Amino acid sequence: MKVRALISDVDGTLVTPEKVLTEATRAAVARLGAAGVTFAIVSSRPPRGLRMLVEPLALATPMAGFNGGVFVTPRLQETKQHLLPAEVARRAVELILARGAQAWVFTVDDWLVRDAQGAYVAHEERTLQFAPVVVEGFGRHLEKAAKIVGVSEDFALLEDLEVQARERFGAQASIARSQPYYLDFTHPLANKGTALLEFATLLDIPAAQITVIGDGGNDVAMFERAGSSIAMGNASEEVRRAADRVTGSNREDGFAAAVERFVLRVP
Repeated sequence: MKVRALISDVDGTLVTPEKVLTEATRAAVARLGAAGVTFAIVSSRPPRGLRMLVEPLALATPMAGFNGGVFVTPRLQETKQHLLPAEVARRAVELILARGAQAWVFTVDDWLVRDAQGAYVAHEERTLQFAPVVVEGFGRHLEKAAKIVGVSEDFALLEDLEVQARERFGAQASIARSQPYYLDFTHPLANKGTALLEFATLLDIPAAQITVIGDGGNDVAMFERAGSSIAMGNASEEVRRAADRVTGSNREDGFAAAVERFVLRVP
């Protein structure tokens, strides 16, 4: 079936490990537009962390942040949101801290941390291009949390925590690792599978005619609902197995190669 839209993850997919949009990626997105294929992005990033992509990619479609928890226009005007219930957010933070990981809280507008020198804080600040707000406790901020993140340099701990959290929260939250070092807790409807269906409605394109591409465990949900799926070469073996096709890594312009080979099907 003809591909009418491509929906892409951002980190690990659209940008390099250094968070750079390569010329090949920009050119590939431009070729999609010239061929009449709609392009959109979905990310675990907050909406503010997507703004630097709008101009270089000439984005005109809605963007989904927080794994689909908040949809915004290219001008960052909010159109839909799914926030975590405050009690679920509180329990998520308690579980993360009890296991010895850091907890971050994202509202629609702010990123809150308790330790500005903690692991991956500087990395995330470079990625999002804005600084966190340092707080002693999360308190009332949990009443408007869009995403809670468990952060650790111990990847095995987060793997175990993911299993434990899913057992504990069940259908009360969507829980998935966006990176080996990040475990995301979002509203049950804030997952990339549901986001894909929302894009299908917003773009007026059947899901069967949408191809998706990503590298993280949180991308598998959209792999399962799209017409076809592509995993990046830098994805884990589990994620690669879940996709229909596999392209190169984000160090070797795997996104651009996927556009040519699997979407536009250039010989």
